Amino acid sequence: MSQEEFQVDVAKGIVRRRDRGLCVKGNRITLYLIKDFLNDGWPPHLVQDQLLLTEEEMQNVLDYIATNRESFETEYAEVVQQAAERERYWRARQEALQKRLDERPGPPPNLSPEQAAAWARLAALRKKRKEEAA
Repeated sequence: MSQEEFQVDVAKGIVRRRDRGLCVKGNRITLYLIKDFLNDGWPPHLVQDQLLLTEEEMQNVLDYIATNRESFETEYAEVVQQAAERERYWRARQEALQKRLDERPGPPPNLSPEQAAAWARLAALRKKRKEEAA
């Protein structure tokens, strides 16, 4: 399957729908990222500069968002919700992994003195890191 099969013009020459969602035509910058910047209080000219967009591209995106505000806001809300769900999933997974790592037993038996010393240094570093994180 070619990349062209994943791209559909939504607004000719302005916005394309890709596997990532609505993107500025000609690059992989999503309109959702631009909306995030704008929601965080960034002025459009700084968003344009940060994302290396031309003045015309930025104005076209702003016009597209304004013209299709209701449908775009609905889609944006879905994207934000999906991102929050993914964030919760990965944080829970990381916490479960960390819990398993914290509960594992000490060093294996039959270590050489050098290996035992290395395990002791590693345990001290883990303890220090855990204390600093708390």
